[in-house]
Amino acid sequence: MMKQVPSTTSGVAVTKALPVVVRPSELELGTAAPSDTVALSPFDRLVPPIPVSSLFVFDRTVDEPVLTVKRALSRALAHYRPVAGRLAGDGSIACTDEGVPFVAASASCSLEEATPALEQMDLAVLYPGLLCRDADPLLLVQVTEFACGGFVVGVSSNHVIADGAGTVQFLQAVGELARGISPPSCFPIRSWDDSLPVPTASTGATQKSAIKHEPPHLAHLNIVVPSSLISRIKAGAFGSFGELCTSLDAVMAVLWRCRTRAALSPSDGESPAPLKFVCNMRPYVGAPAGYYGNCIRAQVVPATAGAVANGCIGDLVRLIRRAKDKIPDLLSTGGDGGGRSGSGSGSRVADAAADHQAQAPLWYEAFSVTDWRYIGLDAIDFGSGAPARVLWHAKRIMEPGCVVCPPRRAGRDGGVDVSTVFVKPEHVDAFLGELARLAASAE
Repeated sequence: MMKQVPSTTSGVAVTKALPVVVRPSELELGTAAPSDTVALSPFDRLVPPIPVSSLFVFDRTVDEPVLTVKRALSRALAHYRPVAGRLAGDGSIACTDEGVPFVAASASCSLEEATPALEQMDLAVLYPGLLCRDADPLLLVQVTEFACGGFVVGVSSNHVIADGAGTVQFLQAVGELARGISPPSCFPIRSWDDSLPVPTASTGATQKSAIKHEPPHLAHLNIVVPSSLISRIKAGAFGSFGELCTSLDAVMAVLWRCRTRAALSPSDGESPAPLKFVCNMRPYVGAPAGYYGNCIRAQVVPATAGAVANGCIGDLVRLIRRAKDKIPDLLSTGGDGGGRSGSGSGSRVADAAADHQAQAPLWYEAFSVTDWRYIGLDAIDFGSGAPARVLWHAKRIMEPGCVVCPPRRAGRDGGVDVSTVFVKPEHVDAFLGELARLAASAE
């Protein structure tokens, strides 16, 4: 049975079948180590159960994309049984094999025609609430075929089951099985070694406590931070920072200043306007290859709105670099995750941010940055090669944020693509104006 769902693109409709449940393949189940439950790791327990959705756009087709992905998904779930389970509510994942809802869909246009509005089209199955419930599936998948033969794979997941690197590992396994590689090249590990370092409790606790209400509407903007601007910043043209500056540092500094100037009132000069960025903690904790649970923390760079809006870009880069140096302090040296580490300047960066939020929970004043460029999302292959694009599909979010997207397969000379949901509609023009002025100063 099919239902017609019009998208926001004029003249384009997405026809979706009713969801079916894909369960672990019985042919593959014997290859996976049996387990009834998997305990959530210290990192998992500090991650809110937020939905995360992404779109993988393939402009080169495979034979029967829907059936190909569906079969490979079933086989991959046999190797990753927790993904087919449910949260048990007691700090564990029950490997119930209840499966993953899967939707087959088709679009009445070509990918080229739909490209300007892919994020607005109905290309992914979304969770009904702002937060995932324990009874909800941990993964939702939709495959949409386009008239040109291209297809889009929409993936939504509960963040508790995996971070970005873990999701990539699972999708790479689906891709390998779709291409006839069996078993998948990476042996999956979901259990946490208790001998490994764990995160401090303070940062995770404040992250969870910030989620208290239905957030106001924010505009979804896809922007490009020009390469000329990034190069000038790295060369020290906007203030000397006297240390290494990566492209990501430059992008974050640009977004931080432009958004603060556009979205926060000049009278808020002494109000907090922190930047948060997601850190991959695997290198710091020694997580084994194949571990696909959460192993991330959010580092906070505290600053006032006045300092961000009026400071030079070099000053902001310097703040970001110092916060990066303190990432190891996001781990507990005691091994129990219950305290803060160290007493030096490193711990003070994280502690100041945590104390800031404890005193006055922030929402619109802060925003987060996640970097998707180097975790392998742009290498997922279901048989027709890498995706032409990978997009953040942000319909509803819990806090203002942005994703630095992987480069398009065809390349882009103009700079770094960023998908943002962090300004209110009334602040869009001001934000874009600030970005244009800063870019023009680099030419």
